[in-house]
Amino acid sequence: MPLIRIATRTSPLARWQARFVADRLAASAADIRVEFVPVRSGGDRDRTTALKDFGGIGAFTSAVQNELLEGRADVAVHSLKDLPTEPAEGLVLACVPKRAACSDVLILPADRPVTAAGLDVLPHQGRVGTGSPRRQAQLLHARPDLVMKENRGNVETRIARLDAGDFDAIVLAEAGLQRLGLTERIRVRLNPPIMLPAVGQGALGIECRSDDSRCRTLLKHLIDEPTWQAVRAERRLLHALRAGCHAPVGVYTQYEDSGRTLSLTAVLLSPDGRRRLEATARGPAENPEAVGQAAADDLLAAGGDDLL
Repeated sequence: MPLIRIATRTSPLARWQARFVADRLAASAADIRVEFVPVRSGGDRDRTTALKDFGGIGAFTSAVQNELLEGRADVAVHSLKDLPTEPAEGLVLACVPKRAACSDVLILPADRPVTAAGLDVLPHQGRVGTGSPRRQAQLLHARPDLVMKENRGNVETRIARLDAGDFDAIVLAEAGLQRLGLTERIRVRLNPPIMLPAVGQGALGIECRSDDSRCRTLLKHLIDEPTWQAVRAERRLLHALRAGCHAPVGVYTQYEDSGRTLSLTAVLLSPDGRRRLEATARGPAENPEAVGQAAADDLLAAGGDDLL
């Protein structure tokens, strides 16, 4: 029986994602068996340095990719928002399954009731735990009084710090909470225009070696075409801006005209949230890269280089 080795980070969320892919591979090809190759990334080992000072690009993916390049694994499963847009030589992004929810959400301490709507649930100069420059900038744009605090680690660790009193609230991705069965902790969904998601948020990116025809064929069965088109547009935007996956860039894609047209809205902010540029582009869904490129061109023409 053929063996597929899946490289994955070791957090509970990463393990869930790897099992999700393993189950779908097994369902699409019953004659294979799957083994997991656990990997600790640089971002997992260093949980104190701020993301903006950490080197950001590839911090959570390069160690997993090395398992493929060195032949110890056949497939790598990533949170797509962490995967750099510049492909690693010898690897290919072979598959993106159907996307989960892409919103960011606000989590409050377990014993605190919700007494207002939206960001009004936060007190004046409330302490918000998030290491993401994108989240920090968008929150500060809406509420300049808020105090941003670094909050690194896996989902459970971040929530534990919140409940211990380190923050008044934290921001997490809705998809991760869904996958871990923690949706009861969601208090506020931070939807556009307040908060635009990260490029690829809610989606998984599955890599294999570019010369591995067996894995590329197997992974084709897991592709969700609407998700694949949307994330290609988003990743082209980020690539065209020459920005890393932890830059203060937010993006929201949706389909129009019964799926024939792809609409992409992107924002680019200064780290302190004071400056915010926005651009929207539309185009045929079968040419998503052109949609992402058009939005990036508009942001750069409006002065986006100064913010990058």
